[in-house]
Amino acid sequence: MSIKFNTVDVNGLKVFYRESGSPSHPTVLLLHGFPSASHMFRDLIPELANHYHVIAPDLPGFGMTEQRSRDEFEYTFENITDVIDRFTEVLNLKKFALYVFDYGAPVGFRLAVRHPDRISAIVTQNGNTYLEGVSEAFAPIQAYWNDPSQASRDALRGLLTPQTTLFQYSHGVPDASLVSPDGRNLDDFYLSRPGNDEIQLDLLLNYQTNVALYDTIQAYLRKHQPPVLAIWGKNDPFFIPPGAEAFKRDVPSAEVRFVDSGHFALETHAKEIGQTMREFLSRHVG
Repeated sequence: MSIKFNTVDVNGLKVFYRESGSPSHPTVLLLHGFPSASHMFRDLIPELANHYHVIAPDLPGFGMTEQRSRDEFEYTFENITDVIDRFTEVLNLKKFALYVFDYGAPVGFRLAVRHPDRISAIVTQNGNTYLEGVSEAFAPIQAYWNDPSQASRDALRGLLTPQTTLFQYSHGVPDASLVSPDGRNLDDFYLSRPGNDEIQLDLLLNYQTNVALYDTIQAYLRKHQPPVLAIWGKNDPFFIPPGAEAFKRDVPSAEVRFVDSGHFALETHAKEIGQTMREFLSRHVG
């Protein structure tokens, strides 16, 4: 098993991605969250690559994907989805399973709504699309939505600090010594790039469009009944367990699992999540 690190041109934007496994196997598209990038899948990819063709891009504004200025690229979840949509076409991914986490969820679910025929299955790891899955930790961000002033924007800059990154990685983890510092330190490096703070604040404001889309996504789930595995870090301070359970309301066959971890559950439970994914995917996509 080897991992290739590539960059591809997507409508003039250089998109970085990781690829592993044989293209003859079913494809799994991994979509990362905030403030991370495809490096968050460094332990999961080896768990999947012997059985699946695994693709993990860095979203625009994150990781090694080209960081266009805000004058050149409007950082919204719809525009990021446009890029990833075209990315799958450039790579000739005609059908694939989705793994969505955090910010990857609104991107992945938008793809599913657009192209239900291309989605073979959905694995959502703390990738929310239900109001009951949103915790009170979102209150400061919701205040920004209600009052998008400069003062409200500046009040959220603390979310972009190393202290907050550490909180995201360590909160709810029974033994924080099991969480490698590598991922969060790399996240902090990318966050510290000139102009990235404004990009992230743009996305925090635009996140309200994801909540507005919940009804549309739920209608897609009810209509198309894709195989769904909701595997959740049960101690996540942002996306709480009721958000995982809610998938069964629209997809009664959905499988719901919990692991004793926080938001970045792959940091402590990559092997368990990988095994659960293999078992789930083997039943639905081969």
